[in-house]
Amino acid sequence: MSKSSEKDARILAITNQKGGVGKTTTSVNLAASLASAKRKVLLIDLDPQGNATMGSGIDKTGLEYTGYDVLAGNMKLADILVEAPLCGYDLAPGNSDLTGAEVALLQEKARGDRLRNAIKPVRSRYQYIFIDCPPSLNMLTVNALVAADTVIIPIQCEYYALEGLTALLDTIEKIRRYYNPQLEIGGLLRTMYDSRNNLSSQVSEQLLEHFGDKVYKTVIPRNVRLAEAPSHGLPVIKYDRTSRGAVAYLNLAGEMINREKQAA
Repeated sequence: MSKSSEKDARILAITNQKGGVGKTTTSVNLAASLASAKRKVLLIDLDPQGNATMGSGIDKTGLEYTGYDVLAGNMKLADILVEAPLCGYDLAPGNSDLTGAEVALLQEKARGDRLRNAIKPVRSRYQYIFIDCPPSLNMLTVNALVAADTVIIPIQCEYYALEGLTALLDTIEKIRRYYNPQLEIGGLLRTMYDSRNNLSSQVSEQLLEHFGDKVYKTVIPRNVRLAEAPSHGLPVIKYDRTSRGAVAYLNLAGEMINREKQAA
């Protein structure tokens, strides 16, 4: 049974403590793809690197307020939201200030609930809320997992891809057991896939063997346009909609929508 009503947004944490796996790329491009399908979307940048903010066309160095102000209890989430007009979604921006939130949360008693409580007042405004997590299992990531309904795990189809996955799955299980019983793994997403590379195929087969239907059918390829888009502050569907990267994320959005219809 879902903890949300049918009118409430589905909250998805996009996480993997291993860096460089396409986590932020997925956050920005999946959010933009669902927005282009006329869904109301919020993207929360919870990574102190602020890459999702920059990739959404918002300058992370010129922000008046960020997620830090929300997690520190100084601001309501609704008051820090900005429009990402070229992307079609709303953004809760982030930058290096979030490092301060990580330190502050360690001193709080109910430190894992800050983000979940902050989202509640705005949840009914959206159909999807994505949380781009930092590449580590820290208090920011814990807050995201406590707030989320679903976890999406991007996994790079390269050597060491499965390294650290066990630790992440263990963390998800602990969050489910102690804080958030409804938390589920929505899917594992194969990223940076190169069909010419035998290793990509081998890693893909390993994932399918171990996780079966939990692996999204959609595969995100290595794609130059996908790599270039963030430097222009654009999701790839706005930078080059015909590129293989754009088509892949539009397909992923369609797969997510279809999965939800089948589950309803």
